[in-house]
Amino acid sequence: MEVHDNRSQIVTIMSVPPLKMTEPRAVRRVSVSEENTRAIHGCYQIVLYYQNLHEEGQGWCLAGWIVESLARVLLDHPLLAGRLQRRDDTHTHTHTTFEIVANDSGIRLLEACYPTTLSHFLELSTKEQHLEAQLVFWKEIDHHFPQFSPLFYVQVTNFECGGYSIGISCSLLLAEVLLVENFLGKWAEIHNKMSPQNEEIKKPIFYHPRLKNPECLPADIISRTEGQNGVQSMVFKITTEEANSNSNWWRKLAMLCVEEADQKLGSSLGSEFCLVVKESSEVIKVESCSVNGWNVQGMCVKHEISRSTWEEFGVYEVAFNEGNKPVHVSCWIDSVSLAFGYAMALPLNHNACAVILVSPPLSSSPSF
Repeated sequence: MEVHDNRSQIVTIMSVPPLKMTEPRAVRRVSVSEENTRAIHGCYQIVLYYQNLHEEGQGWCLAGWIVESLARVLLDHPLLAGRLQRRDDTHTHTHTTFEIVANDSGIRLLEACYPTTLSHFLELSTKEQHLEAQLVFWKEIDHHFPQFSPLFYVQVTNFECGGYSIGISCSLLLAEVLLVENFLGKWAEIHNKMSPQNEEIKKPIFYHPRLKNPECLPADIISRTEGQNGVQSMVFKITTEEANSNSNWWRKLAMLCVEEADQKLGSSLGSEFCLVVKESSEVIKVESCSVNGWNVQGMCVKHEISRSTWEEFGVYEVAFNEGNKPVHVSCWIDSVSLAFGYAMALPLNHNACAVILVSPPLSSSPSF
């Protein structure tokens, strides 16, 4: 079998808004320095692989029920179904200001099929580095008209002879909703509690194989952004005896992780990199930084830095059918269209935070 002849085939695409209108509209301001405006394109991606527990075509059935479970969980996380838009701000000349508005435009849900078995695909993906990109969809945010670009995608892919995957793409500007606020866990919990009200209804309304033989959508209808070659990511966890809610505190902790990566791993992020900091629940700031530009030596409070993994965020425990945990999980960051490094600080609790570092595309620095 020729690997390059096999590609996932999209058969349906739809928008899923929150179950009810969001009132009042949640808004998050995003302040981006002029040289970092392309930082809005980055996304966090995760693919969860599952075996069928019951019937053939379980993935198609799951995709049908996902329409309802997503609509329910979005009630508590409406920004994921919103859009990014420019904000006129005559007082700021060095920064471009955007707003993420919970306007209920909806997340994009896609159904797809892949022409091989799940086990064969997992074997192939260990040899083909970018094969998994076919299982997760992302369309780069339109820089000039961002209000038309979704910030969250879900792709359910069915494999031959059973097995399916759930691929998720989330804008880095909202990544903490997915990673820190346990969105996946809440979504799976809601999904597992759902059951048909009528025992005669064995399939969801949005069950496409029951309606007709699903046909692949023409390539010119929907196209995805190709992944960036060479992007590597690394996760750190920092614990402190005394945390500080001031955003400068989290900036300094991020700098410590960059120094750690530079000294022990031979990377070169410290020379110049883009830093994303959540100033508050309503404000995110994206700015250019370098370790030389910050005094991290003056931090007298004890802290501990340790290498971590994506397991820190509980992504390996997500089961959309009770008892059916993923047989494999892949996580990465993509579409970081910058010539230098990228760092993101995510407060986990009152005395810990996670820092995610990303090397630039096609970087000559060693793999993390």
